[in-house]
Amino acid sequence: METVTLNVPDTVALTDEQFYYLCVANEEWRMELSAEGELIIMSPTGGESGIRNASLIGDIIIWNRQTNLGYVFDSSTIFRLPNGAKRSPDVSWVKRDRWEALSPQDKKRFPPLCPDFLIELRSESDRLPQLQTKMQEYLTNGCRLGWLIDPLTPQIEIYRPSQPVETLTFSTAATPPTLDGETVLPGLNLDLSFIFNL
Repeated sequence: METVTLNVPDTVALTDEQFYYLCVANEEWRMELSAEGELIIMSPTGGESGIRNASLIGDIIIWNRQTNLGYVFDSSTIFRLPNGAKRSPDVSWVKRDRWEALSPQDKKRFPPLCPDFLIELRSESDRLPQLQTKMQEYLTNGCRLGWLIDPLTPQIEIYRPSQPVETLTFSTAATPPTLDGETVLPGLNLDLSFIFNL
């Protein structure tokens, strides 16, 4: 199934609370809401994408347990970005002090912030230009480091504020690069061999 985008007219624009209850009532679907009011219904991922995503989350969780610097979120978490969009990255991480500054109510629902770090993993049903636009939106809304991992090309795009996108392209026969968490995730070195050789 392809991603479906529904235009929600301004006259029936969804409030934060209405969007929350729409998502709760339709748990089997992954939904996002763009800043322009488009309701985006994403298809479930296949087995290979699920394995890749679980591996990435596992690696970030292990690093975070060792450093205790923040909190890791999976792809079912929706964040309310400053521009009004409601987005759910495949893997995301929020610095401890930013998370702990939220009210208990904001922690229970859709947190009103943009993750400090995130990963979008391209699956068979994703179109690369849409993911690239989403990555730019994350940067505009406060993301400090983002990785767009595309096993189909294969390539990796690294997004940093106020810098051009860095693209790492390699052949399927080559060893995929190891990604460095830089100053955002200090000490993280992520070996992507498993992701690209599945």
